[in-house]
Amino acid sequence: MTNRRHFLAGLAAASLAPVRGWASVGAPDYLAAALFPDGSYRLAGLDINGEILFTLPLPARGHAAAAHPYRAQAVAFARRPGTFAVVIDCTTGRETARLEAPKNRHFYGHGVFSANGNKLFTTENNFEAGEGVIGIWDSQSYTRLGEFPSGGVGPHDMRLMPDGQTLVVANGGIETHPDTGRSKLNLPVMRSRLSYLNLSGRVLEQVELPRAMHKNSIRHLCVRRDGLVGFAMQWQGETSQHPPLLGLHRQGDAPHLLSAPVADHSTLQGYAGSIAFAGDGQTVAITCPRGNALHRFTVDDGQLSGVFPLEDVCGLGPGTGGFVYTTGTGLVGRLRNGKAKTFAQPRCQWDNHLIPIRGPA
Repeated sequence: MTNRRHFLAGLAAASLAPVRGWASVGAPDYLAAALFPDGSYRLAGLDINGEILFTLPLPARGHAAAAHPYRAQAVAFARRPGTFAVVIDCTTGRETARLEAPKNRHFYGHGVFSANGNKLFTTENNFEAGEGVIGIWDSQSYTRLGEFPSGGVGPHDMRLMPDGQTLVVANGGIETHPDTGRSKLNLPVMRSRLSYLNLSGRVLEQVELPRAMHKNSIRHLCVRRDGLVGFAMQWQGETSQHPPLLGLHRQGDAPHLLSAPVADHSTLQGYAGSIAFAGDGQTVAITCPRGNALHRFTVDDGQLSGVFPLEDVCGLGPGTGGFVYTTGTGLVGRLRNGKAKTFAQPRCQWDNHLIPIRGPA
């Protein structure tokens, strides 16, 4: 494992001064949170081959992170219902700021920078009102500039669309309150939706699932370079039912739901953890840690193109010609040419997500 101290020592030996860009930290391809053997929670930068380029301390368990588009800076978010987000200078390993959710708010574990990097947007819960909000933060001072409604309840993941002017938000529909921890308070009446918002908070489009699937919580997102959105879901209904856990949506159209044959799909326990388009954008995949499987689909026809048994697989990102994945057992692997291959096994337990630093496929 290449840690930050060794990396900076190498720079000093080569008489190089660290710079602010991502190249100064070995040009990582992904960020991921993990639990390490010493009991510490850390944010790691990984390259395309699964090598850890640096690790940086977190005050508690992390969930996902946002990478600044230009500066070697990351914002690591606490797991829901956490109230902190840590801003880390990845060239020095120093915490440079800490975001605290305002009164009656908590973070949902995800956020995204504006295209120019000047603002950070965060998914949050206004738990007294039972409504979702998007927080707006200045990315120089990390002071809060304001907020606007997320377009639904329980906003979880959020992505910036390729136009640089639109946010797509996964409003999972589940109401929670810190007083009851992670308990789900409104399952009989929950409604999940995708919300497209401009950067001022104006709703551009809302997309809901058929009424019979109102308990299918839209949780995580990926966006292809042409604006096609993939979304992963988590079923909150009867365990005897096995609705689709993956959908595709293009603005102005109806959502297209994808599912494996029942023999494979019924083993997933109604839970998709992460979603990503492949590096070439031709396939899309979901990870299913409860079912110990990764399911891959062809985008053009929506057909299942591969089922890959992988224990506790959850983190997923685009890779060269395929995908890169992480598992709770510490594996980093690559899915390419129809084969899943492990190429690294750091001594850690990877958390839910593998965040690509670069743009969509």
